[in-house]
Amino acid sequence: MVVDSEKIQFTKEKETLLATLYGRALESRSANPILRDEMAEDAVRRIDYDFDRLKVDTLSIAMRARQFDLWTAEFLGGHPDAVVLHLGCGLDSRVFRLDPPPAVSWFDVDFPDVIELRRRLYPQRAGYQTIGSSLADLGWLAAIPNDRSAWILAEGVTMYLSTDVMSTLLCTLTNHFPSGAIAFDAFSPAATRMARLNPSVRATGATFGGFNVDDPRELRKVAPRLEFAHAARTPDMPGYSKLPLTKRALVRVFDSVPGLRKLGRLVLYRF
Repeated sequence: MVVDSEKIQFTKEKETLLATLYGRALESRSANPILRDEMAEDAVRRIDYDFDRLKVDTLSIAMRARQFDLWTAEFLGGHPDAVVLHLGCGLDSRVFRLDPPPAVSWFDVDFPDVIELRRRLYPQRAGYQTIGSSLADLGWLAAIPNDRSAWILAEGVTMYLSTDVMSTLLCTLTNHFPSGAIAFDAFSPAATRMARLNPSVRATGATFGGFNVDDPRELRKVAPRLEFAHAARTPDMPGYSKLPLTKRALVRVFDSVPGLRKLGRLVLYRF
């Protein structure tokens, strides 16, 4: 039964945020979760939507979220007064999962209607603000403190952006702060072409925006301050051992082929 149900009308790219929400909720409900997210569980109960139609890859979603959580916690451990920008936050409850120190200024950014839904589902907390805006419009950045190191992350977002928008984001954000780090999904050109093979993408009718990454070091051409630090592939992520044997075997096959080895990674940069 849906309690205090929230009616939503998201479509295409926005609708994919429901897939990641559902994946985190399902993993959180499992016996030995790699990601505990009770707020995702509660949100799924409250949203009036047929989540089963999305056919989510629960473990892959949870593994990615957990890796971003670990990177975020590591950065905040060394920068307890950082600014955090969570771009395309969707319905992720990361700020509540990680419970950052009081001196951290955390900003969740997404489309206005997504932020409005967040405000109905999730509580406010000290040091936390939400911003309703397209990522293509960086006018809101003028109000963000620029005197501290920044942690910037974009999970499950960059593949839906155009190359021009992503290039502007990287250049503008790295110039706004004195230092920091940024992490996001990096799909290869081949993975971008294969997007329709993803069941959730197919179910929502979402399309990729054109941004892709072949060699992560090449992004310095658009944002000279970026220094590539690390790329996490599926075998590197927490929870990999929980994947079915058949999937792990497939990953090993992909790893043996250079062109397939870099289909999808999580990349981390410092600036």
